[in-house]
Amino acid sequence: MRGHMNALTIRNLQKTYRNGKTALKGIDLNVAAGDFYALLGPNGAGKTTAIGIVSSLVNKSGGEVEIFGHNIDDDLESAKSCLGLVPQEINLNLWDTVGNIVRNQAGYYGIGGKLARQRVEKYLRELRLWDRRDDVARSLSGGMKRRLMIARALVNEPRLLILDEPTAGVDIEIRRSMWDYLREINAAGTTIILTTHYLEEAESLCRNIGIIDDGRIIEDAKMSTVLRKLQKEVLVLTLSSEISAAPRLEGFETKLLNEGELEVEKGPGHDINDLFLQLNKHGLRVVSMRNKANRLEELFLRLVDSKQAAGERE
Repeated sequence: MRGHMNALTIRNLQKTYRNGKTALKGIDLNVAAGDFYALLGPNGAGKTTAIGIVSSLVNKSGGEVEIFGHNIDDDLESAKSCLGLVPQEINLNLWDTVGNIVRNQAGYYGIGGKLARQRVEKYLRELRLWDRRDDVARSLSGGMKRRLMIARALVNEPRLLILDEPTAGVDIEIRRSMWDYLREINAAGTTIILTTHYLEEAESLCRNIGIIDDGRIIEDAKMSTVLRKLQKEVLVLTLSSEISAAPRLEGFETKLLNEGELEVEKGPGHDINDLFLQLNKHGLRVVSMRNKANRLEELFLRLVDSKQAAGERE
């Protein structure tokens, strides 16, 4: 008896390119139906190769892929009908109109007539492109082109939407509204997998996370579990007055960067309030504060180090 169906099941997926480069070294991944899943990794880690295989743009060297139970080897048509893909590179016909681009995609899935017209309008409105429907795609901004690619991917109402680096080159405001929209369609039942190298994006959107590094999955867990590994946070505090030595604080490691800036590493079990209380006792006021580390890089280093250490122990 199979429990809740997976939107995506990957077993021992391998890819070696003709030039001998191994992009995937046997990855396993399960994404449950209804999930919002992040696939994170540095550039060149294998994210785009994995997405390419799932969406049948790249041939695998070994392993199995199932989309909602349809194996891509035995039943590619059914598998593809469940899938919408928003690739990383802009692959629109830039000389065609916005409306035509989405309509043609509907036609490609055998959706015609009134239903096609309804869906084209629905998704162009939702992605705030309806008033640009008669404009050619090349006249759109980068963020609009990205949204047009999402509308095109949604016109067949796929059960699984895969977005490869969806907010690359998109400004902050547009990024936020795209996030809100993706949350809405996920809440309405669409399973979403997104690849990114922004931890902030994954953290804001996703419930579960797979981390891929050098062709292997080094972590597959709940987002909250992974974020707990980042308990050590390094903050840089700008002080209102200059000091000549770093104060000693209970539960925090401190280092003076210059007379007006203090670096503080906070360990688990201590919070920011506690930090400010202690600084107050020393008569120090904080004007501004920023996170020092790129948290994703820190996370990778930590996971890779712990995996290597485990490898040495085996």
